[in-house]
Amino acid sequence: MVEFGQYIAVPAAGQMLGDLGAEVIKVESISGDAARYVGWAGDAYGPMFSAYNRGKRSVVLDLRSEVDRQQALALACSADVVLQNARPGTMERQGLGAARLMAMAPRLVYGQVSGFGQQGTASMRPGFDIAAQAESGMMSLNGDADRDPTRVGFTVVDVMASQVLSNGVLAALVRRGVTGRGGLVDVSLIDVAVSAMANAWTEYHLTGRMPRRQGNIQPNAAPAADVVRTADGMIVVSAYTQDHFAKLCTAIGKPELALDPRFLESAGRVENRPALMDVLSHAMSHMTSGQVCDMLTSAGVVAGAIRTMAEVKAGQAGVSSDLFVEVTAPDRIPIRVPSLPMSLCGVERRAGRLPALGEHTQEVLSTLNC
Repeated sequence: MVEFGQYIAVPAAGQMLGDLGAEVIKVESISGDAARYVGWAGDAYGPMFSAYNRGKRSVVLDLRSEVDRQQALALACSADVVLQNARPGTMERQGLGAARLMAMAPRLVYGQVSGFGQQGTASMRPGFDIAAQAESGMMSLNGDADRDPTRVGFTVVDVMASQVLSNGVLAALVRRGVTGRGGLVDVSLIDVAVSAMANAWTEYHLTGRMPRRQGNIQPNAAPAADVVRTADGMIVVSAYTQDHFAKLCTAIGKPELALDPRFLESAGRVENRPALMDVLSHAMSHMTSGQVCDMLTSAGVVAGAIRTMAEVKAGQAGVSSDLFVEVTAPDRIPIRVPSLPMSLCGVERRAGRLPALGEHTQEVLSTLNC
């Protein structure tokens, strides 16, 4: 697989496919993937690059050079999969667009990611995660009702786009096994972001009401994603069905609460949410988050301790013991990052080394006939 990728969406897809067994050749410019240096000055392996490029081989090609373009073409045509997230039209101008490559190599699966599609005036806009969060309606739903819209706290659209691209590539490879022909997998950040909110879109069209920011709460159910303070932190609890609410009341030693006229039905619990939360907070404030979660879990109620990243541990609270793998880089102590979020028979989560810029250029290009 040959990856012409920068930042997150395509490199993360390449990383996932590499974790599943693909050999990934990463083509970089003379200055390298910008992710090497984003928000980082310590070395050429910044956090964004370290997260999504372990185990790849790095080849430096200057696509402004005719000689290097020919080498890139030969490399791409020798691959099963090509991935790219250049600005629409860029790969075509360099002779590496989908139509040309698939004509030259009919079995090729060509995957591409853009911000706002490949055609039309919007396609020329820079395609960053934050723009997709804003334009898709995602930010309009995120945050407190009386505050400005808020982005999700990490590049969620980029990450989702990488997974959509990976799924599309795998599907195209399966189809190729039947038909003998590859195909184009075209993903845009804006489509991924809009599609991710299918439930909100469905509610909007069914009710005609515009969804509004509600912070952590669910506007039509309680308690649902509500935050409750404990003796040592906070938990989130969800018990909005009649059965689960009754279990919650019994678990906290207040079974009569389920028969309180204010809380008897879901609509009443929503209307009287502040009073309900006061009761729940008082009942749980003398217990630790772990104790509350254990108690509610035993009662069949959904609850989760709100943890910092420092408190998330492999092998604890359901996190797979081998989820984090070691990533090494020259002249740097190893770090541990999350690997494949799935378990697949015959596939192990593997440690990996980050490639130096252009480290494998001669090794890879020497195998090409061009």
